[in-house]
Amino acid sequence: MTTEESVHGQLVAPVDLGPLSGPRAASVRHLDPTAPGRLDRLADLALRGLMTGYDPATGSFAQTVRGVSGGRGVNAVAQGASLRYTAMAALGLGRMPEVAQLAVLDGRTAAEVALRAAEQAVSSEDPGAVALALWAAVEVAGQAPPELIGRVRDHLRAGRPLATVDTSWMLTAAVATAQHTDTTEIVNRAARLLQRYHGPGGTYPHVLPPSSQSRWRAHVGSFADQVYPLQALARGHRLTSEPWMLEYANRTAAAICGAQGPGGQWWWHYDSRDGSVVERYPVYSVHQHAMAPMVLFDLWEAGGDDHRTEIVAGLGWIDAHPEVVEELVTERFGLVWRKVGRREPRKAARAIGAATTSVWQGFAVPGVDRVLPPVTVDHECRPYELGWLLYAWHAQLTDEKENRDA
Repeated sequence: MTTEESVHGQLVAPVDLGPLSGPRAASVRHLDPTAPGRLDRLADLALRGLMTGYDPATGSFAQTVRGVSGGRGVNAVAQGASLRYTAMAALGLGRMPEVAQLAVLDGRTAAEVALRAAEQAVSSEDPGAVALALWAAVEVAGQAPPELIGRVRDHLRAGRPLATVDTSWMLTAAVATAQHTDTTEIVNRAARLLQRYHGPGGTYPHVLPPSSQSRWRAHVGSFADQVYPLQALARGHRLTSEPWMLEYANRTAAAICGAQGPGGQWWWHYDSRDGSVVERYPVYSVHQHAMAPMVLFDLWEAGGDDHRTEIVAGLGWIDAHPEVVEELVTERFGLVWRKVGRREPRKAARAIGAATTSVWQGFAVPGVDRVLPPVTVDHECRPYELGWLLYAWHAQLTDEKENRDA
């Protein structure tokens, strides 16, 4: 990769970073010879897009970067701020060469951004942000702030309902932190929650316990509610060698991979009772290029099932999506547009799917695609999406995996 960008008002001299796709991309070359080159292109794009989403004054990342029309044309505009997304972006950038970090972060390193996020998280009331900030501080900066460890432990001890995603991040953060201090209590508490609410079909609800949700939505979990537990348990297995963790991670992977769409789509909402799909759309680009690869590689590298075929199929959707003519990758802005969704009143199909399956398990309303067609592109991109893209594809494989099928 060679960059020559106007970053935060300063011209960055061309820097040759070489191939960025990493050993995970090499491990799927036998399935798709074009994958490493396409992933180099996406990594280059992600670095440019993250520049747009970064605020040097605060050292944080925006909530979203949105394509906005008006004036002389369409521009990409950063809006809001997110502690969660700052930690996620730091995790992704932490796997990049330092010269790339300095270019994106206006002279800062990913470790500096991660530690700044950790400082802010100490006073945050968002359990997910606290867990992500701990994870980033440990993995990117090599520090385990005791205040964040205590906050995570307190959230798990409180006995209040917790989002499935937040619980999963707590487990992942505790696994990472175990190399610095004893996190056995956090690992056990978070893992037990994921074990207790793991559905018969391998899928999870949105909140633990699901009874804390409305009766119409209690059985429904999103794609994120499946992949983050899968990742956490795969990593937990590597730490503890608990067989059930790998078994449950394999079951969740089997559920989402078995439901994968014909165009490689990772569908949006699942029934936690039997693993069936409640609502397919929107299809989110981050699920395709980052989140599914990230967790399925983690599973494989932990000794679990190999789902690289599904990873490649999902990645292919980014360029070959059958739903819309418009390209999702915008070189002009260095972004991947967020999703392809239905033309519908706000989340109408989701509400219909949740309500009908709450009464008739596994029921699919006929004609939904005709009445509410999936033809709308959401012209925004959230920084975490680009951070996860970098994080997903730039981990080092174990020696055994790197020598197999590469």
